[in-house]
Amino acid sequence: MIEVSPSSSLSVGLSRPWVLRDYAFLGDGERGALVGPRGEVVWLCAPRWDSDAVFSGLIGGAGEYVVRPEDDWHVWGGYYEDGTLIRVNRWVTAGGIIECREALAMPSTPDRLVLLRRVRAVRGDARVEFLLDPRPGFGREAMTDVRREGDVWCASGGGLRLRFVGAANAGPAPGGGLRGRLSVPRGEAHDLVLEIRAGNATDSTDRAGFDPALLWRRTEQHWREAVPDCHELSAPSDTRHAYAVLTGLTSSYGGMVAAATTSLPERANAGRNYDYRYAWLRDQAYAGIAVAAHGRHPLLEGAVRFVTERVLEDGERLRPLYTVSGGPVPEQSSLPLPGYPGGSDRVGNQAAEQFQLDSFGEVLQLYAAAARHDCLDRDARRAVDVAVEAVENNWQRPDAGLWELGTRWWTHSRLSAATGLRALAEQLPGHPSARRWTRLSEAVLRETRRRCLRPDGAWARAEDDERPDAALLIPYARGLSAGARADEGTSAAGTNQAFRRTRRLVEEELAVDGFVYRFRHDGCALGEAEGAFLLCGFVMAMATHREGDAVAAYRWFERGRTAYGPPGLFSEEYDIGQRQLRGNLPQAFVHAALLEAAVRLDRPG
Repeated sequence: MIEVSPSSSLSVGLSRPWVLRDYAFLGDGERGALVGPRGEVVWLCAPRWDSDAVFSGLIGGAGEYVVRPEDDWHVWGGYYEDGTLIRVNRWVTAGGIIECREALAMPSTPDRLVLLRRVRAVRGDARVEFLLDPRPGFGREAMTDVRREGDVWCASGGGLRLRFVGAANAGPAPGGGLRGRLSVPRGEAHDLVLEIRAGNATDSTDRAGFDPALLWRRTEQHWREAVPDCHELSAPSDTRHAYAVLTGLTSSYGGMVAAATTSLPERANAGRNYDYRYAWLRDQAYAGIAVAAHGRHPLLEGAVRFVTERVLEDGERLRPLYTVSGGPVPEQSSLPLPGYPGGSDRVGNQAAEQFQLDSFGEVLQLYAAAARHDCLDRDARRAVDVAVEAVENNWQRPDAGLWELGTRWWTHSRLSAATGLRALAEQLPGHPSARRWTRLSEAVLRETRRRCLRPDGAWARAEDDERPDAALLIPYARGLSAGARADEGTSAAGTNQAFRRTRRLVEEELAVDGFVYRFRHDGCALGEAEGAFLLCGFVMAMATHREGDAVAAYRWFERGRTAYGPPGLFSEEYDIGQRQLRGNLPQAFVHAALLEAAVRLDRPG
């Protein structure tokens, strides 16, 4: 018999920080949770990505939801079920093996989340304890009006309503919330179901209700349909996992957040802590282009839809980032929290007000990739014309660039625009403007060569900065100058030669132990100011493959694949010396780059 009873031992304050590599991610497209090795949910914003957190222990806030073994003498492990974000936490105790299967229920809606947790006694009886103490407003508020209605616990607070099923006999915790103990006989399982919804959301009439079996079946079915078979690719398990992560980060609006978290430091106490719970159009395009390299997929269609709506609405005033529903991003501000160790507590993002020319270039590349799969409807074709006109009117204007460092004449921004224009002309040769796109691409390249080519023939990172930059390899990896017409042969050959020299320069000056840094910071050795940039490592693999060196390309690819922890999640940067993740988690464009590299490396250079 399964027993649920109050617990007198579990107390608040259990969510101490772990290294980032140990956290697992649960996502349903509308929000995401991070779960630690002791079964603690340390991060969850509700009801949406950019809402305030109800569990914010990751950055020192209050609120937690813990399900862990009663016996502290245990070791932790776990795995994702293949091609899903269904996570199984696994603890080996002195007396047996306990698993906790957990997921955000799918399909999801923006105003209601359901977090499923199923405790299983794999070997021996499972004795676990739990604590549920949501604290809306990044820990500032507590849930009130806590009451039991039959077998369901209900509460409200911070504009949210909560229902909790599976713990009818739980009791109050001293600091707030509910706590209890589960005794699950060997071979059996017990479900806990947590629902959090916006206060103005209507009561669910979904027939699934709180039926755990039906909720699990629906979630499993959704993942089976969402993630394609990748058996033909290099690293099929990792590429399927990349698909799952990108799916879990992509909302029903089509917008994909850059990462699930905010304020995780790129370097301890260096002030580089940013809020990534928004949709960068560049990152959205990276994901769509990666998926398109593999085949037509709903993630591609969603990216095109989301980007098209933004381009048609804002035109030349296109912002680099939006909320996943297309709204404006709030100004950056701070919370009164300690932050993750070495970090701070920022929300909002100032980059939303920048002009980033390369965003237009990546959007054009996305449209070219979508055209290859016949994914451009009438609105998308209108957006193509709007984006091209924006490039035509603004390509000589200094911009903030890919790395958002300051307004300059960045080389990568111009090369990105030229890549998008050329790709469109190749994919839509019958379009009335195709020749115009090609001429504009050549004009951009000519002026960029004049301003930004170093004396040794490699690309400089900016008109006024001759140092190398790994971002310069992205257009090369995507095929800029490939397939040029006969009358463009000389310029195309020169551009390819510049990219080859740049790739060698990046390898010589920005690569260490198989990992690639973005650029050198003034007065700092590589690895001192920031970690290796994982996106750049996979781009290096693709650029090397373009040159026909498949063996070296796979070396870069396989080295990059080592830079994650047990849950298989990539962050933005990697500390080579300490073998630790740095920055927000999970970083969408790194998983997209792994997928794209896996596809391109399996094809002739």
